[in-house]
Amino acid sequence: MPRPKSEKVRLSVFKGKEAKLNHAILCSLKQNSPQTAWQIFGLLNKQKDMVDLTYWTIIRRMNALHEQDYVLIVGEQDTMPGTETALYQLSPRAELAIALSKINLDTFVTKAGYDRILGAIENFENWAP
Repeated sequence: MPRPKSEKVRLSVFKGKEAKLNHAILCSLKQNSPQTAWQIFGLLNKQKDMVDLTYWTIIRRMNALHEQDYVLIVGEQDTMPGTETALYQLSPRAELAIALSKINLDTFVTKAGYDRILGAIENFENWAP
């Protein structure tokens, strides 16, 4: 019988056909921030599993992530005389999404100390949609 997969938090930003690219973009911004879409494209295009990636795909994903408030535009950078491009960095929402995507909730509940558990309870009970 195969082992069941660990139950990690699956957020909507990491679901569907865009999940892999969203994760790669957000992790790239977490490592080096702020970056332009072109810089992100250059880093991701070097990865073996993303050789078919186009710059316009990155632009569409960056716009979608910006609309969903996962990335912020924090400035502009000159690219050529007379043109500028946006500089992107992670929003707090994206940082939380990355952190939650790495958590196995069962392990957290069974192994975390009471101080962390009480802090999590306080944070989530006081949040009202």
